Amino acid sequence: MPVFPKRKTSSSQSERPSVRMLSIGPDSAGQRVDNFLVKVCKGVPKSHIYKAIRSGEVRVNKGRVQADHRLAEGDMLRIPPLRLPAADEPRKVPPFAFPVVYEDDAMVVIDKPAGVAVHGGSGVSFGVIEQLRAARPQARFLELAHRLDRETSGLLIVAKQRKALLALHNMFRQSAGRKIYQALVVGDWVNDRQHIRKPLLKWLTAGGERRVKVDAEGKSAHTIVTCLKRFGRYTLVEAELRTGRTHQIRVHLASSGFPIVGDDKYGSDEVREHFTRLGFKRMFLHAAQLEIPHPLTGENLLLEAPLPPACVDILHHLERNK
Repeated sequence: MPVFPKRKTSSSQSERPSVRMLSIGPDSAGQRVDNFLVKVCKGVPKSHIYKAIRSGEVRVNKGRVQADHRLAEGDMLRIPPLRLPAADEPRKVPPFAFPVVYEDDAMVVIDKPAGVAVHGGSGVSFGVIEQLRAARPQARFLELAHRLDRETSGLLIVAKQRKALLALHNMFRQSAGRKIYQALVVGDWVNDRQHIRKPLLKWLTAGGERRVKVDAEGKSAHTIVTCLKRFGRYTLVEAELRTGRTHQIRVHLASSGFPIVGDDKYGSDEVREHFTRLGFKRMFLHAAQLEIPHPLTGENLLLEAPLPPACVDILHHLERNK
């Protein structure tokens, strides 16, 4: 079983951090310097990394750079003292072999369970990518091609080559291919098929938590929602992403008056507590289907992940009691 990481309470750090000089290899060429540092500087808060970049302490070939600077093979990167973990500190990430839906030399597509983050950070020590790397120590390159929310299950692509990763990033930026999710929403969905086009804006709560809202100042977002099955007070819908904004499906559905069952950010506490009493303790959002061109060959791929047993069971319960 995958290990669901607990929130960090402390970290083991080197007492005398020092400057490090790293030569950039071919697998890291083309990566943003901020993303590279987040990966290399395990345990260091992102705010410290960005402060070091802004102050000029991080340098590439002895020159100052911005956070979005792209590294090239052979670059010499200066990493300032950031209180890095000791080099001989044992790995504490438990390995896990997630269910594989598709794999070749370019990428591996897994079926991610709900409740596990895709990567460490934001209060968790590790996620899918760290556990996958721990389970495959021989792999030279494993990087997330996109993201899924922690409570969302389903198809997640991990690139095994930088060339494939860049191609996948470019494909998602251009909204090529199809990403299809299934969600159980509160309410009797009105239309059999509906386009939701509402701009989305990120914001922070007073407690510093990230949220998204519909706002004219936000980025354009487009979701196509199709009714799959009605259960009286609830509806199973299919949501196709035509853009890839943070929390897009969750906010589009909630702002339309149909929040997702179990959503702790945009849904109803009363509904979530009701389903918890029924034994359903997650958000009902599942990345069910990916239809994409292969990042290297261009071959059309149709990948599917069935609904998890917990989701199937609650649908059977609703069917019996509607």
